[in-house]
Amino acid sequence: MSDSITQAVVDKAVRARDASRKLAYLSTSVKNEALAAMAQALIDEAPVILEANAKDIAAGEARGLSKALLDRLLLNEARIRDMAGGLDVIINLPDPVGEVFDMVTRPNGLQVGKMRVPLGVIGMIYEARPNVTVDAAGLCLKAGNAVLLRGGTEAIHSNTTIARIIAAAAAAAGIPEGAIEFIELTDRAAVNTMLKLNDYLDVVIPRGGKALKQAVIANATVPVIETGMGNCHVFVDREADLEMAARIVINAKCQRPGVCNAAETLLVDAPVAAAFLPGILEQLKERGVEIRGCPRTRELAPWVVPATDEDWDTEYLDLILAVRVVDGLEEAVDHIFRWGTKHSEAIVTENYTRARRFLREVDAAAVYVNASTRFTDGGVFGFGAELGISTQKLHARGPMGLKDLTSTKYIIFGDGQTR
Repeated sequence: MSDSITQAVVDKAVRARDASRKLAYLSTSVKNEALAAMAQALIDEAPVILEANAKDIAAGEARGLSKALLDRLLLNEARIRDMAGGLDVIINLPDPVGEVFDMVTRPNGLQVGKMRVPLGVIGMIYEARPNVTVDAAGLCLKAGNAVLLRGGTEAIHSNTTIARIIAAAAAAAGIPEGAIEFIELTDRAAVNTMLKLNDYLDVVIPRGGKALKQAVIANATVPVIETGMGNCHVFVDREADLEMAARIVINAKCQRPGVCNAAETLLVDAPVAAAFLPGILEQLKERGVEIRGCPRTRELAPWVVPATDEDWDTEYLDLILAVRVVDGLEEAVDHIFRWGTKHSEAIVTENYTRARRFLREVDAAAVYVNASTRFTDGGVFGFGAELGISTQKLHARGPMGLKDLTSTKYIIFGDGQTR
């Protein structure tokens, strides 16, 4: 069985590699026509997609998945339209492939510059979000990359159906067969094989929780771009507008708790804790949020569950919030440094100096002043859909749009120079 799984994955990777050679040089117009065909196919085949998604939802409920995870898994007509709309946005984005920049003329007359080129074949490993299948395929295609997709077991029916529909639409519009490959096998051996296909994959991008990321990093020989895990904080400074702070905290925690840019910890500066915490905690409680707080938080709200180090370290992806009272900006930054995942961090303050310090000293892909962490998103930042939010520093950081799915090569023009 293991040998057959390995061969099945390798076969798909070979097809993707072969397709990538042709895809790298396709015109923007052909790629855009394919994206438009994929978007229309999603709309036309919505009943088929919803039927497949219903199977995944039923299986998820039977397995006892949390409401937050079921929400990430759920598709409806509006979400399918949004997926199609994401492809339409990508169509209207500039094609990065072939862009020439940093061109300079050297003293010997050589013109030296860079040209943007596709990465090649991108392997995507992700969990219970069927929209990632569409986002990844669309972005990779526009950036000239083939993609080998492996979605989570929770969404296997949805992902298999979506991948089949968009791959067929892309091929009919002139995209090489194999440019969008999906691994239907749910056995972990398929992932383990994928992670070691250095001859076929140029990079692997895991998009999901801590366990997924750690497993990929520990086992991959293919280069990895880490994405997704978000233990995000909101720090309410002593000079914050407390009404603004309340709006930001509620949005960051409650608007969609099952996503990586939702806030998981609230830090409150001690001088405003008594004025701010009782009210905001009641508002959160009314919205179904479970609060886990430090001793100083519990002095102000005795009903709060005691927090442990595990709470500071947890990406809940649920209506749970850890709360800590801190003595100033430095202690807040220290807490974020120790427990954060370098995703998205926010300060609420009217003090310009402390805002600038927070921006400078907090090490994260996105750092906010007086805004919700929920804005860390490729679409919101103007990149169209995103392939994930990179939390590392090599190659790409933050929401990964089209340019982040390319590399560069040097191009040199001469007129007979020799060395």
